[in-house]
Amino acid sequence: MKKKKIIIPLVIAGSTLVLSFIGYLTILFLGHYVIDEKKLVFHASSKIIDQNGKELTSMYSENRDPVSLKEVPDKVAKAFVAVEDKRFYEHHGIDAQSISRAIYRDILAGGKVEGGSTITQQLAKNIFLTNDKTFLRKTKEVIIAINLERDYSKDKLLEMYLNQLYFGHGVYGIQAAANYYFSKDVKDLTVSEGATLAAMPKAPSTYSPVLHPDKNKQRRDTILNLMNEQGYLSSTETVEAKGRTLGIHLKKKSETPWVDSYVDLIIKEAESQYSISHEQLLQGGYTITVPIDMNLQKVAYEAMKNNRYFPGKSGSPESSAVFIDNVSGGVKAAIGGREYQARGYNRVTALRQPGSVFKPIAVYGPALQEKKFRPYSLLEDKEKSYDGYSPKNYDGQYEGQVTMVDALMKSKNTAAVWTLSQLGIDTSKSYLEKMGIDISDKGLAIALGGLEKGVSPLQIAGAFHTFANEGVYKKPFFIQKITNDEGETVEKNRNKQERVFSVQNAWNMTRMLQQVVKGGTAQSGSYAGDLAGKTGTTTYSGVKGATKDAWFAGYTPSTTGAIWMGYDKTDNSHYLTGGSQYPVQLFKDILTTAQITNETFEKPEGIKELQSPIHLEGLSGFEARYVFKIKGLFTLELSWDEQEDKRVEYRIYEKRNGSETLIDSVTGTNSYTMPFANVFSDAEYKVVPYNTQTKEEGEGSSYVKPETFGR
Repeated sequence: MKKKKIIIPLVIAGSTLVLSFIGYLTILFLGHYVIDEKKLVFHASSKIIDQNGKELTSMYSENRDPVSLKEVPDKVAKAFVAVEDKRFYEHHGIDAQSISRAIYRDILAGGKVEGGSTITQQLAKNIFLTNDKTFLRKTKEVIIAINLERDYSKDKLLEMYLNQLYFGHGVYGIQAAANYYFSKDVKDLTVSEGATLAAMPKAPSTYSPVLHPDKNKQRRDTILNLMNEQGYLSSTETVEAKGRTLGIHLKKKSETPWVDSYVDLIIKEAESQYSISHEQLLQGGYTITVPIDMNLQKVAYEAMKNNRYFPGKSGSPESSAVFIDNVSGGVKAAIGGREYQARGYNRVTALRQPGSVFKPIAVYGPALQEKKFRPYSLLEDKEKSYDGYSPKNYDGQYEGQVTMVDALMKSKNTAAVWTLSQLGIDTSKSYLEKMGIDISDKGLAIALGGLEKGVSPLQIAGAFHTFANEGVYKKPFFIQKITNDEGETVEKNRNKQERVFSVQNAWNMTRMLQQVVKGGTAQSGSYAGDLAGKTGTTTYSGVKGATKDAWFAGYTPSTTGAIWMGYDKTDNSHYLTGGSQYPVQLFKDILTTAQITNETFEKPEGIKELQSPIHLEGLSGFEARYVFKIKGLFTLELSWDEQEDKRVEYRIYEKRNGSETLIDSVTGTNSYTMPFANVFSDAEYKVVPYNTQTKEEGEGSSYVKPETFGR
């Protein structure tokens, strides 16, 4: 029995040792398998090139300047250790105490409040792993961290960590951060400045000393206290450092600021569509081919600087613009703001109320495709209440009935809402979804762009591009392909493509939207060449006549674009004093300066041209008589003055015994004969002009009894 009591613990202990050894070997094996040491080479910056192979910029190569840990003042480095991983010099990649403490505090808080990742784990996550939040990713993180600790010294790990950190405003690595925020090399940083930088990696935007200096200073002082508690600073040094101001002295702006907003959208697309993180782009040695038109990008950027396009109550109104290639769907230019800063608020993807610019894509395009209406169908243009919703025309004018062409050209609100009521909200939303716009709204205000969350200029441009692309929607993209440092294609554009409108209806919409530019709400400014588009405005109710959002979306044969302008936050002191004529002028001037002019829309083969509107006049010169002819015996002859528009149809009506009957219709002539007529009847006749486009009768003649045996 005693032997058994001794053997069993020995077996258990031995098994544990064996399993631990196997586990350790497994971790080492898997770690070497997962780790790609090329990713630890920070000077492998990525570059962006256009479709012709011309390099536009290196991906923040100016903002990362790897340095040796020897160049970093010891107390500056210790500021990061104190706040991120106080047991850094004690653990071997993972810190059981920190993990246990984090789990305990998470349980007490009922949610995740504290992280347990070491500096080594953060390094593993940021360099080797994607942003997938899975158990497998966390396991890989631990395995990589343990192997990094085995292969590299603590100083080397800390050096790599400091060189890969993101410090906001497009700045990576501690040397670039020192240069950007303090205009000095890292070797010259004070401990106070080091703590200021150490405050940022947790949330670069939240703790930015530029955007939120108070929050940064508060966290900086917390870090200095931690350094004192952990023995890196004396009490005197701590008090002195906390007494200093932040001392921010920013370096000059980027030499190519006009590409900043476009580059940020590239980064966003790489991460969201291809799971390539921002950090990986900066250190992976990628070559990213993009569909940018550098000339158009720079022209748009410079135009945004001109205050004459932006009528504001006070301060400086904001704006964004995006232009898409009609063939590929690639984004040719994107400006996220008038004073855009790298990694800033990008208004190309910001949601705003679209106003009437929504009408073609939410109402009229779908109405044509559903075959419920035609371009010259008559729409109701009256003041009307729909369960308490009472839209009004912006000019207070109502015509009773108006063609779809005129309703679009004059931006009639009541006609758009009435059409949507006939079309159906769900039908409208199904078309919007096909064009990349998913909204939760359920009311008729959709017709006028009255949305809960709004849409972005990029979404609007993408939807209008559907008309320019013969009815096929292509999701706009910023990345054509990505190749690695060995020239292998690792990702390429997987462009979503879906037919939304027939080629005929897309062409009809193009012709209708051309009328908006030629004779409707988008006449402002001048442009040489074919242009189709729609304006949009939303009002600010706090001030009479104030505009909140002003839009223009349009396209030429080669390029589709959308421009929004307004304030990020509209109030009684910040609103536009002008409407959509300003984005219209800006749009036209950008294209003109970029020499995207003198293009002509070409009708697709086999497609019918949209006719000009038929013009009806009142009928005049009507005569009716019976004549005797050898072949027709008594023949009824009707004649009238022919109208100028040869497409007018003439309807022949007969009235007998008080009953009216449409007996025939003719086109292209000013006479009508009916052989073998009964001259003894009491029949009377009249002729009425008829518009085959609108299905509307004009002013006809009165009923006349034919003269007997007239000549």
